[in-house]
Amino acid sequence: MDRLDNTIRPYAWGSTTAIPHLLGAEPSGEPQAELWMGAHPGAPSRTARGTLAEVIEAGPEEELGARTVAKFGPYLPFLLKILAAGAPLSLQVHPDLAQAKEGYADEERRGVPADAPHRNYKDANHKPELVCALTEFDGLCGFRAPNRAAELLDALGVDSLKPYVDVLRARPEEAALREVLTALLTADREEMAATVAEAAAACARLGGDHAPYAGIARHYPGDPGVLAAMLLNHFRLKPGEAVFLGAGIPHAYLNGLGVEIMANSDNVLRCGLTPKHVDVPELLRIVRFEARDPGILCPEAGPDGEEVYDTPVDEFRLSRYVLPEGTDAERDLTLDTPQILLCAAGSVRAGEQELAPGQSVFVPAGEKAEVSGTGTLFRATVVV
Repeated sequence: MDRLDNTIRPYAWGSTTAIPHLLGAEPSGEPQAELWMGAHPGAPSRTARGTLAEVIEAGPEEELGARTVAKFGPYLPFLLKILAAGAPLSLQVHPDLAQAKEGYADEERRGVPADAPHRNYKDANHKPELVCALTEFDGLCGFRAPNRAAELLDALGVDSLKPYVDVLRARPEEAALREVLTALLTADREEMAATVAEAAAACARLGGDHAPYAGIARHYPGDPGVLAAMLLNHFRLKPGEAVFLGAGIPHAYLNGLGVEIMANSDNVLRCGLTPKHVDVPELLRIVRFEARDPGILCPEAGPDGEEVYDTPVDEFRLSRYVLPEGTDAERDLTLDTPQILLCAAGSVRAGEQELAPGQSVFVPAGEKAEVSGTGTLFRATVVV
């Protein structure tokens, strides 16, 4: 198996302390947002044999296994990350596979440069994802029922929000959510900034269910995405809990440290809380205007101690092993699919590799994978 040397992405919303503390390093003072583990071309993990992307390209069936290649092609289908949010990420949504293929083909046909700031589709793949909390982890996921969103907005006492409250109370669910989100994202930005400021002050004053939105507004003053965020469910994960984000579901991470896994894609359509391009017509084509519960997941324990986070996709499968102190027995994790093993706490031995928190290895398909030690180990693989 290959020890991975992984890249840290310094996005502005990243925590300055969470990843350094996990790795046992001194904070630099700069944001450290994501630690990437995988073969994504943007920042492939490095091994003694070359980058993981190069290793897989040189022998796809040897590294990934014949069944994985037959199902997904000669590529690692997932990207594993440690994500450290110190400030809210953009409010966003991901396309399904058919939408991604159609959108990518259209932009390629129109000659939109791959690095253009207004480009929506970087590839032809969908991007379902799962985040599992390592600390308390706050986020937004899925629309509230319109009547609940109306109550939240009405309680602010902001006159300019009354028309939205009325729509949410009077129209059918899909029509109400679509009309209000469209209105928020297409309104005059200067006029909307005053409404956002008034709403943010009311959220800070009221606290309770309104408190998260006051926090968002401090990071994005005047952004209409603050009001769009109030249409969504707020969730808080305890360590070990997770949430799955499928296609068309608006969401944003707000604060916390977690393990994130996703299909190997960069396709993101933004709804707000960002200085980046917001393509409102395309966004409205992708969003699923339906109220839904965030659906907090707890892992399902198996007979060998593996705790699996059940999701409806095949590109990734995330599970966890909690190895108790005083038990030195080896566990055999060998599979005929590729794996990344990530130590999240304690000290874990994987094969000949000693892993401290934040360290990981790539295990080729069929390679013997015995682990022991004390701590928490995450396993990422695929379903074939």
